[in-house]
Amino acid sequence: MAKTNIVVVGAGFAGVYATKHLAKHYKRNKDVTITLIDRHSYFTYVTELHEIAADRVPEDAIQYDLQRLFNRRKNVKVVTDNVTGIDRDKKEVVTENGSFPYDYVILGIGSQPNDFGTPGVAEHGFTLGKWEDAIRLKRHIEDVVRRGSEEHDPAKRKALLSIVIVGSGFTGTETIGELRDWRDTLAKQYKLDPNEIQFSLMEMAPTIMNMLDRSDADKAERYMEKRGIKVMKNTGVVGVHEDHVDLKDGSTFPTCTLVWTAGVKATDQAKDFGLKQGRAGRILVKNNMESQDDPSIYVVGDVSLVDQDGTGKGQPQIVQGAEATALTALTNIEAKLENKEQVEYKANYSGFMVSLGSKYGVANIMGWLHLSGFFAMLMKHLVNMLYFIQVYSGYYLFQYFMHEFFRTRNGRNMFRGHLSRQGNVLWTLPARLTLGAMWLIDCWPKIQGKESWFIDKLRLPFTWLQPAATSGASAAGADATSAATGAAAGAAKATKTVFSLSYQYGNDPMMVFEKMPNWYYSITKALIPNQQVAFFMQKAMTIMEILIGLALVAGLFTWLTSAATIAFVGVFCLSGMFYWVNIWMIPMAFACMNGSGRAFGLDKWVVPYLQKVFGKWRYGTPRSLYGTDTLK
Repeated sequence: MAKTNIVVVGAGFAGVYATKHLAKHYKRNKDVTITLIDRHSYFTYVTELHEIAADRVPEDAIQYDLQRLFNRRKNVKVVTDNVTGIDRDKKEVVTENGSFPYDYVILGIGSQPNDFGTPGVAEHGFTLGKWEDAIRLKRHIEDVVRRGSEEHDPAKRKALLSIVIVGSGFTGTETIGELRDWRDTLAKQYKLDPNEIQFSLMEMAPTIMNMLDRSDADKAERYMEKRGIKVMKNTGVVGVHEDHVDLKDGSTFPTCTLVWTAGVKATDQAKDFGLKQGRAGRILVKNNMESQDDPSIYVVGDVSLVDQDGTGKGQPQIVQGAEATALTALTNIEAKLENKEQVEYKANYSGFMVSLGSKYGVANIMGWLHLSGFFAMLMKHLVNMLYFIQVYSGYYLFQYFMHEFFRTRNGRNMFRGHLSRQGNVLWTLPARLTLGAMWLIDCWPKIQGKESWFIDKLRLPFTWLQPAATSGASAAGADATSAATGAAAGAAKATKTVFSLSYQYGNDPMMVFEKMPNWYYSITKALIPNQQVAFFMQKAMTIMEILIGLALVAGLFTWLTSAATIAFVGVFCLSGMFYWVNIWMIPMAFACMNGSGRAFGLDKWVVPYLQKVFGKWRYGTPRSLYGTDTLK
């Protein structure tokens, strides 16, 4: 077999997918070489740009290094360069710094936002098509909120604190949902009333989210409105200025932040390849993904247009479409090299999932399964993770888990922050539950039957209480008691106890103290001088143990209950009622004091609420501006 060079231009969803699958298919064929060229050294998970723009995940979280993706594929050469064209006569892909011969090209250079020539969008608006756009928008929002918090003029302040999204497609709705999630954190950082930061979603059509079934879209609309997002339908933006936008009906709307998400088109670079273009600059391809001008050039992803239905609209510019076009192209290249039959592009959309922030979404799976809330978000994450499985990247699948679930801040994930490692408390959850269960199991026999500590029968083994327990008894009873005590003492001497931090078969565990220290004996005798006090203490102590156990299991006031655990264990040790083998309760309680109640526990809500209430009661509410001219 002659040497075959396959050049993939563009490391987007389609390009990475095609390169991975070709590399695997030809991993044992040294005559096939694959070259992947992109202007960046990383693949950007562009469908999650809104998470960067709204400061939910670290700025580099959606950048996946190409060397890490392909370092195990020896038949793949990764090149960081800017492709300037394709010399079809010489069969070379030309870059700014060289050229690469090809037998087949897979062109997947993606898309970019389309502002349809609306005046002012380029100068004063923001788009969300690439990583740099997300960083720019994030910095801008931080700046306008900071400036808004310091602005005395009501009109200027309103414009600074008003954020407008134009377009209710995937990008627009996911962006406004994520920014709304960020609102409370921003408000706290700049000492603002959160309600001052306003969000508006503008859509020219009479309905929003038209890629979804109306029932799902309506559910999403109700959720946005419930969260204070102003949904403005039949609203066209015809001009963008620094501090306001012009609307189609002749009115203006104050805002210093307009994010344009109302459409996409092929990248401007598409015209540089001399291939026929269709609607929105997309390159026209045949049903097998070959370009209409050259059978050795396959076009995939958002930049391609398959006009199977004759409308000229082409396939949706979504990730599922990119994967399907890439699969068609690579399958047909393999078919040509192996003399097999060509296949046609087949749309296979398993469903649509839209997130409206980190905790809520809507989804339509397979056209019949409608999900919302937690389960819709779960499905969205599963689909995202499936891509990493499809491109055989366990490393970045792990990284996705980390930045989406374990490294999030301010409770901004689908588990509402319970899995976050920011406080390093998740992994103490088993310790907290075990410690709480230990208390409850230990108390179970104390609250029922003949062994109950709630009946007037002495359970505390303190010697000075024994005469009080037997006073008024017959001499014979006293003799019997003395005999029993003596027998028990003799049995105790006959049994050997050993020091150990775990139970050893055939040996009895050693108590921490065989008997109370003199100083503690005096204190205890003073506090519990007689049987009546002892009965009260037995009941009170049992109730306290039950409350500690319940609080630990529920994650309520975990610091206090863990401290109480340490104190109780200390009391039991000094009282001669505790064994070395159970001393683990002390270090475990110390571990649980590190805020463990905030992971799947009530402390996640109770502690911040109490801090807020008592902080406001003592110090008032912090504000960004003080004085008689401060906004009310």
